[in-house]
Amino acid sequence: MFWLDSPAHARWLEHHTDLLLAFGLPAATAPAGFAWLDNEGKPDPSRPLELWIAGRMTHIYCLGAALGRPGCAELADHGLSALTRWFADENHGGWHSSVTWNGEPRAGRKEAYAHAFVVLAAASATAIGRPGAKALLNEGLEVFQTHFLDADSGLVVDGWDTTFTDLDPYRGANANMHWVEALLAAADATGQSVWRNRALTILSELINVQARAAAWRVPEHYDSSWRQIPEYNQDKPNDQFRPFGVTPGHGLEWSRLVLEARAALGGAAPAWMLEAAQGLFSRAVDDGWAADGEPGFCYTTDFDGRPVVRHRLHWVAAEAIGAAATAYRATGQKEYAKWYERWWDYVARYVIDRRHGSWHHELDDAGHVSADMWDGKPDIYHAVQATLIPRLPLAPSLAAALAGGLLDAQ
Repeated sequence: MFWLDSPAHARWLEHHTDLLLAFGLPAATAPAGFAWLDNEGKPDPSRPLELWIAGRMTHIYCLGAALGRPGCAELADHGLSALTRWFADENHGGWHSSVTWNGEPRAGRKEAYAHAFVVLAAASATAIGRPGAKALLNEGLEVFQTHFLDADSGLVVDGWDTTFTDLDPYRGANANMHWVEALLAAADATGQSVWRNRALTILSELINVQARAAAWRVPEHYDSSWRQIPEYNQDKPNDQFRPFGVTPGHGLEWSRLVLEARAALGGAAPAWMLEAAQGLFSRAVDDGWAADGEPGFCYTTDFDGRPVVRHRLHWVAAEAIGAAATAYRATGQKEYAKWYERWWDYVARYVIDRRHGSWHHELDDAGHVSADMWDGKPDIYHAVQATLIPRLPLAPSLAAALAGGLLDAQ
C-alpha cells in the first residue's frame, strides 16, 4: 500500500498539521495582523506586517477552523479584521503591501502577488462562513478586475504605485500562478464559473503556450507586451520573488494547479491539461531534484536545466509533495506515489525543525540551515498545504472541500 492510500499515513499528516498550526499561533500577537516569525517561532517586532503573510495566514487558519481545531476561527477572524481594517487603502482602493504592528501604512507598491492572497483568504473564509468574508471577497475580485487583469491578454499585471496610477512594466508568471489558486477558490466560494474561466485563460497562455514551447520549463519574466525577458535579474539570481532563470518549484506548483483546475472544470477541461501537468512535473524533477548530486531541489536553473542557485527552499519541497499527490490522484500511476514518499522522507530528515518547530525555510546545498535568502520562518502556508492536499480531492479547493466534509473521502 502506498502512503497516499494509507489511513495510518493520513493520521501522521493530521498530527503534523496540528504541529504547524500550533507553531503559527504567536504570529497573531501583532495587533494589526500576523507577525513574521523567527527561527524559534517568536514574532519579530523589527519587521513590518506583510500583506502576503496576512493573507496566507488568514487562509491557513480558515483551514484550521474547517478542520474543527479550537481557536482557529478566532485567528481567521483576526486576519479578516487586519485585512479589512488595517491593510485596506480607503483612499485609493486595494491593500497596502505592509503596515506597522499598530496598523500604520508603510510606503510600498501594490503588488498582484500579495493581492492574490487577500482573495484566497477571503474565499476560504467565505467557504467556512466567517462574518464579513463575502464582502471582502467581492471587493478583492473587483480590485482584481479593475487593476490587475490585463483585459487584452487575460493575464495578470504585476504591480502599481500606491495610487494605482503608475503601472510597473514588468509582468511575471509568479503572480499569475497565485491568482490561479485564488480564482479557483473564488469560483468555489461564489459559485460563479467566470473566475474558473479566468484561471483557465492564465493556464492556457503561460503553460500550454509559453511553458510548452520551453520544453515545460516555465518562463518567469516578461515585459509589458508579454515578451519574455530571459536575462531578467541575471545579476540577482537568488532574488526571493523574481530570481533569474527557471524555478523548478514553480513548475511543480503549476503542475498541481493545472490538475486542480482540470478537475474543477470537469468535462469542460481541455485535453492538453493532463499532458501539461505531467510534462511540468517531469521537467521540474529532471532539472531540479538532486541536480548537483545532493538531496533536495535546487532553487533555480538556467534555461538548459543546469543549476544556478543551489540552495534548497522549504516551499519547493512542500510543492513537490503536493504535485506528486495530485498527479497520483489524477492518474493512479505509482511513480508519483513513490516520489511522494521519497520527498516526505527528505523533508523529515532535513527540513522539519524538530527542536523549534515548523520547517527550516532554507538549506544550503549540503543540507545545512542557511539564511542567505530567507531569515526565520515567516509563515506556514506551504507546509500546512502539503499536509492537507494529499488528504483531499483535486476539486473543490481546500477550504470548500473541508467545509464539504471531503477530508479523506477519495
